[in-house]
Amino acid sequence: MLEAFDLIEQAMSILEEVKDEEQEAHDNLPESLQYGERGEEMEGFIEMLDESYGYLEDANSVIGQI
Repeated sequence: MLEAFDLIEQAMSILEEVKDEEQEAHDNLPESLQYGERGEEMEGFIEMLDESYGYLEDANSVIGQI
């Protein structure tokens, strides 16, 4: 079980890093692009990464209870 917990922690770390990079890229876009199609697409990706991170947190919580 410890191995599963560790692997999920690694996945969470990777997701957080990717999300931070995507957020930084979005923040560095000119304002006109941030509110355009590309900016909205990037925001969608960021939200999906946050959601995925939450699912992994839930998985680790369940593993901790086992």
